[in-house]
Amino acid sequence: MSTAPVLLIASSGGHLAQLWSLRPWWEGRERVWVTFATSDATALLSGEDDVRWAHRPTTRHIGNLLRNAALAARTFARLRPAVVVTTGAGVALPFFVLAWLLRIPTVYIEVYDRIDTPTLTARLCRPFTRLFLAQWEEQRSFMPTAITVGPLL
Repeated sequence: MSTAPVLLIASSGGHLAQLWSLRPWWEGRERVWVTFATSDATALLSGEDDVRWAHRPTTRHIGNLLRNAALAARTFARLRPAVVVTTGAGVALPFFVLAWLLRIPTVYIEVYDRIDTPTLTARLCRPFTRLFLAQWEEQRSFMPTAITVGPLL
């Protein structure tokens, strides 16, 4: 019997690199990736079995927010992940909202380069996040319930 997959969501670039660094954790698990079809992301994920390409840009682009919400709905209609994990950015929001509605656990890992204030995506995803992880102890000043895991990169 197959176990439920892990859904890993990140913008390309540094956000994706931080999720990729968790490889010792996700490598032995069934997994599905959601990111943007940029040259760095396609190269990094070339050996992965299941990658869903999201629409960009996401910041303040209502059309792509709706397209990514539809992608999230299609993704959840086809699979029921055990957990949804993200390092941001905006592409994560519709997936977190739907996961929350479906009672699927969500994990938000705040990016390593935001120490003094939360990212916009962290603020937007907060109501839909079950577990916050911080890469720096200083991030707990704006995420007091977060668990500090240390830098991923």
